[in-house]
Amino acid sequence: MDKKYCIMDMDGTLIDSMPYWNTLSPDYLKSRGITKSTEGLVDILRTMTMPLACDYLKKEYALPESSEEILLQLNDVMRRHYEFDIPLKKGVREHLDELSSKGARLCVVTATALPLVRLCLKRLGVIEYFSFLMSCEEVGYGKDRPDAFLEAARRLDAAPGDIYVYEDSLTALQTARDAGFRTVAVYDPYSGSWEQCRQIADETITDWV
Repeated sequence: MDKKYCIMDMDGTLIDSMPYWNTLSPDYLKSRGITKSTEGLVDILRTMTMPLACDYLKKEYALPESSEEILLQLNDVMRRHYEFDIPLKKGVREHLDELSSKGARLCVVTATALPLVRLCLKRLGVIEYFSFLMSCEEVGYGKDRPDAFLEAARRLDAAPGDIYVYEDSLTALQTARDAGFRTVAVYDPYSGSWEQCRQIADETITDWV
């Protein structure tokens, strides 16, 4: 590996959390008695920050709760999963070991809120690999815009062309590629669009092991 700088996505890339995220919003809407179809909802919300996703849910499904109340409820559900359930993907630790041993600087850029990120990565014993953790909430946009990636590049003090972005999301890969970053597509069975991810990425990881 000749990678000196790496931006790592977390959900679906480093950790096996997508089964929980994919049922979170549909289950919440069902619990509120909403009967409107949720088909395609997961794909719409995938790259959004949680506040933006909650704004979308409130507007699209005419929920009586405020966006802030929805956020608190959804975060409470996910916090329990990050604290107790979600595993590191097999082979991730070894990959991080190899990158770190060769002097690469690593960071995490995720749409997930930072308290949940820290809670999970600390429990899994990999938080020390990363120079910093960053949530898209800090820049106010999801990964359909390059702001979070560009801010991470600034913090790494490196040009986009020298940075590899690891992602399982097609939208995030396209955003990073269009902003001049190198891209590594990571396969996750819950993310979809793998063939398109594979075609546009500089490198692919179908299995971390």
